[in-house]
Amino acid sequence: MDKKITIAIDGFSSTGKSTLAKQLAKHLGYVYVDTGAMYRAVTLYAMQENFINSDHFNKDELIKNLHKIMLQFLFNPNLGFAEMYLNEKNVEEEIRTLAVSNLVSKVAEVSEVRIKLVEQQQKMGENKGVVMDGRDIGTVVFPKAELKLFMTASPETRAKRRFDELSQKGQNVSYDEVLKNVQERDFIDTNREDSPLVKAEDAIEIDNSTLSITAQFDKVLHLIHQTTKTL
Repeated sequence: MDKKITIAIDGFSSTGKSTLAKQLAKHLGYVYVDTGAMYRAVTLYAMQENFINSDHFNKDELIKNLHKIMLQFLFNPNLGFAEMYLNEKNVEEEIRTLAVSNLVSKVAEVSEVRIKLVEQQQKMGENKGVVMDGRDIGTVVFPKAELKLFMTASPETRAKRRFDELSQKGQNVSYDEVLKNVQERDFIDTNREDSPLVKAEDAIEIDNSTLSITAQFDKVLHLIHQTTKTL
């Protein structure tokens, strides 16, 4: 495909947005940007600096220190995709823990954090040929994206996927803990004042509760071919 487009993938947590985005980027030769990793990295920084834990959140201190946060995606040739670096340190594994998952939605609610990260995301995608996933890509970051997808699945399905993923990584978590985290993040993401999770009017909804990863990929690839034909 000669015509490069912007592909915006939004949706609820644990709907496989990143898995799909990585597949598409690799297949199309596009740049992949995991915006969730960026919010997770800011959350990890806030945790390391004791700005946030399960009992308190000092938003003012985080806002005051935002200028000290440097985020980079550096390509790992062994994995075939870019990993998240926070202040020049690879934090890809650290940001995927349940501890970070439990706090990331609170950090993502902070307008100053969103402004900083959206600005970076828009720069990353200004030349098109990008697949970006998150919560507000089709509504805020790239409202003019040529293809917008909105991913969804039942909370129970998503919790089972996340539980299996964390268990395989050796993290000691229970299914109930993960389900509670999924439900809490859904509530915060859809009810925050700044850029809440909503389906863009022109987004195509994909409920992947019963779709295999391969079937989902094939379906979206067909949508991409249809989109580029009309340009």
